[in-house]
Amino acid sequence: MADAALFEFLHMEMVAELWAHHSDPGPGVSAGSRGKEARAATGQKMSLSVLEGMGFRVGQALGERLPQETLAFREELDVLKFLCKDLWVAVFQKQMDSLRTNHQGTYVLQDNSFPLLIRMASGPQYLEEAPKFLAFTCGLLRGTLSTLGIKSLVTASVASLPTCKFQVVIQKT
Repeated sequence: MADAALFEFLHMEMVAELWAHHSDPGPGVSAGSRGKEARAATGQKMSLSVLEGMGFRVGQALGERLPQETLAFREELDVLKFLCKDLWVAVFQKQMDSLRTNHQGTYVLQDNSFPLLIRMASGPQYLEEAPKFLAFTCGLLRGTLSTLGIKSLVTASVASLPTCKFQVVIQKT
């Protein structure tokens, strides 16, 4: 239980630090409001990219630490099932709630009570804050898949808190 709380606090601090650092236009900047908004948007994109990159590296490390027998998956679907069960339990102490596929390389993983969103208040005004709490996990999934030999694109969406969906699109080489 302490591990989960430590991870959540560390994640919150990473997000807060990156957002504080990249949303500040800097001293002496006196451009109009459009300039400030553009710099803030650029800073937020950069923060999301940094969080996703951190998650990717952590996902790669987790993928390398998996038992060798776990790495002998026969199909993509088996790998995604592994992410939903074993990886999710290792990181969030719970399984993913559902996994859907179109059998053409697109998978949707749904968590109805995503631990990194539970502490956020519910309401439509908080939905715009959700992406910064999902970027690390998108990277985590992509990094683990990369270690398992699957190149992918991972995005996340939130329609209502604390439910989120991760869409994994397998990139064929």
